[in-house]
Amino acid sequence: MTILISIALILLCCVIIWRASDGFEVASEYLGRNLSEGVRGATINAIGSSMPELFTTLFFLFVLHDKDGFAGGIGTTAGSAIFNGMIIPAVVILVVIFKGLNSSVEVSRKVLLRDGIALLLCEFVLIIILGGNVLSWEHGLVLMLLYAAYATYMMTSMNSNVSQDSDDGDDGDDSDDGDEPRGSMITNILTLNLEPVFIRNQINSTNGWTLLIATMTVIGGACLLLVKSCELLGDDLGLPIYFIAVVLASAATSVPDTILSMKDAQKGNYDDAVSNALGSNIFDVCFALGLPLFVYTIIYGPIEMSAATIANVSELRILLFILTFVAFIIYISKKKLTGIHAILLLAIYCVFTIYIIGRATEADFAKQISEWLLYFSDLISTIRIGN
Repeated sequence: MTILISIALILLCCVIIWRASDGFEVASEYLGRNLSEGVRGATINAIGSSMPELFTTLFFLFVLHDKDGFAGGIGTTAGSAIFNGMIIPAVVILVVIFKGLNSSVEVSRKVLLRDGIALLLCEFVLIIILGGNVLSWEHGLVLMLLYAAYATYMMTSMNSNVSQDSDDGDDGDDSDDGDEPRGSMITNILTLNLEPVFIRNQINSTNGWTLLIATMTVIGGACLLLVKSCELLGDDLGLPIYFIAVVLASAATSVPDTILSMKDAQKGNYDDAVSNALGSNIFDVCFALGLPLFVYTIIYGPIEMSAATIANVSELRILLFILTFVAFIIYISKKKLTGIHAILLLAIYCVFTIYIIGRATEADFAKQISEWLLYFSDLISTIRIGN
């Protein structure tokens, strides 16, 4: 019975995050209106939609503490990165095709190379600096500085496409929204339809930021419930929280990324739709993991990991890099992404999920793959920081 309750709570968290992300999408689109296409998806959209990963990692560390909390945090961020890299582009392609918007999706090669190479670099650094027996604030700081460098490059290299027409377009959208039924205040709050609660007439910087903060607060509360639900489910099933986080927590926290990318795709903003997924992964790997690690170790001191945790975390980082590289090759293999690419990406994610379930249940095939991944981890252990 408690297993069903845990699963129901996790599903509830997904719904709350999904509903709150609608208001977030409105606020982030307005606040990022002056950013060029591709940059907005990789920065404003990616950061905001990755707040669930950041909150969840924070709560995993501060609620569970030490190695279990860190394992749950990296399980969430790495699992979410794999979800974003496989599921979101596949969903974007399928939405465009099945809605009859286009027969394929064409994304700027510059965007793919820029964000894809940056993501692979960040994941390689993650492999190098994390993996020793002890984790300290220096590891978190390096990851945060890596994201700061990426964000700085994105902003300084941006070609601004601001025009009066774009501002007028935003105003036009607001007026259209205002003609739609907005419901009562109580109904909107109960259904988490937060846009009409904070934006009564026309959106501006003040109520835009208020809406953004409100939606992030709701998402943060859902993430706390998500962590406790995953902990309860892990206890009921007799599984380490790491395995629950890699599959369930990561998928739940990726809801805003998926919704934002789907909406961008329906508007024809394919660069933003894909760059949001890749940019979110960079944020997850560097900041959503780096900041909680930095804050926690500053307050409580270094984290000492058990041999089992080190093995799980090490193989997941290697697997993350391999799958990201495979996805990157799929992205750039053709000028346009078609339904075949979507099916291939979905199949890869299904194989990944089967492997994680196999590891949780100690299946023989999963043990063999695990040994292969750990072999590669050992090869780079001589240059890993923190040993």
